[in-house]
Amino acid sequence: MPVSETILPVLIGADMNCYTLARAFHEAYGVRSYAFGRWAMGDTMYSRLVRFTAVPDIDSADTLLRTVTDFAAAHADKTLIVMGCTDDYASLLMDVRDKLPANCIAPYITPELRDKLVSKADFYALCDKYGIPYPKTFCAEGPMDAAALSPEALGFAYPVIVKPSSSILYWKHPFDGMKKVYTAATPEEASAILAQIYGAGYPDIVILQDRIPGDDSFMHVLTAYCDKNNSVKMMCLGHVLLEEHQPHGVGNHACIITEPNDELMDGVRKLLEDLHFVGYSNFDVKYDERDGSFKFFDFNTRQGRSNYYVTNSGFNVAKYVVDEYVFNRPFEPEFVTAQDEALWMVVPMGVVDKYVKDPELRAKVHRLDKEGKGADPSFMKGDFVFNRWLRMWHTKLRHFKLFKTYYK
Repeated sequence: MPVSETILPVLIGADMNCYTLARAFHEAYGVRSYAFGRWAMGDTMYSRLVRFTAVPDIDSADTLLRTVTDFAAAHADKTLIVMGCTDDYASLLMDVRDKLPANCIAPYITPELRDKLVSKADFYALCDKYGIPYPKTFCAEGPMDAAALSPEALGFAYPVIVKPSSSILYWKHPFDGMKKVYTAATPEEASAILAQIYGAGYPDIVILQDRIPGDDSFMHVLTAYCDKNNSVKMMCLGHVLLEEHQPHGVGNHACIITEPNDELMDGVRKLLEDLHFVGYSNFDVKYDERDGSFKFFDFNTRQGRSNYYVTNSGFNVAKYVVDEYVFNRPFEPEFVTAQDEALWMVVPMGVVDKYVKDPELRAKVHRLDKEGKGADPSFMKGDFVFNRWLRMWHTKLRHFKLFKTYYK
């Protein structure tokens, strides 16, 4: 029986992460995915790859479990691959994974392990244990006066980065002017940011962090896959050339070139295996030219929003899950890292030409594009629906305005 008749991807989400997971499943098996999220989004709206259903309260564990259980009962002859496409959806699947029907596969860690990893403060404690570099960090547990946030008190100079330790909890307490990440130029600004975050009801630690010098091209993204026996099978490192800078999109990748760095990966491989990790993990990393180290920012317990950079590099993110959990196929080779260059970008080439400062990197983008090694994750041959095409091109071209407005 064809694979497309035996498996059914069920994706919780609606954004680019969701669409590119569906694209990976389609490219590997010719199968259409089903997606459930709080509301429709342009990435999956009108797509032929995804059948989306809005479930307004699917961000509750009970609703998520009921939605997947009902869908599994209606497709009892299929094996459902259930994957979350945001931090909160992946976290909820970890909570309910042991309650899912027998025909569901959810390749995730336990809630107990998750709770040790999703907090940036706890992740940095693990970094200390495993010798993984990270920026100098100060942890605030509530509002603080400017006098208590002096450079001497923090242990590093301004400007500093300010960000919540738990992004899951942070987005549950919205307020006007909310950003993913903040930069404070003075202790007074840092104090005001803390007051805003805690004033909205956020209950966890807020990180104040040494700002590593360098533009977007100093950033990297690392994705790894661990099998159910907690062995790392694949690692793919991307060199980020551009990130988005608008308030709700700060840090979202805009252009990536896959390139190897086995030394950087070795410490993370040991960490993952010692933790008995399962499934996909994703790390944001920045090169610090002051000491020549790569410093880690966070530990995401799911595939990243830009996961198609991995698939485009020759390591289809859907195939790893299906080969292991559905077909019980051994991995050949046992462990692999991405070695060949490949290009991933969601912005027009004109944005790359204007905002990637290094001429060698710009030239590499053009070369890979001409060699056919580039991919825009949002556009797939065979998934042309005019309404979707119009929406996605509007989003793509809008980057000219967004970068002009927010790129500093």
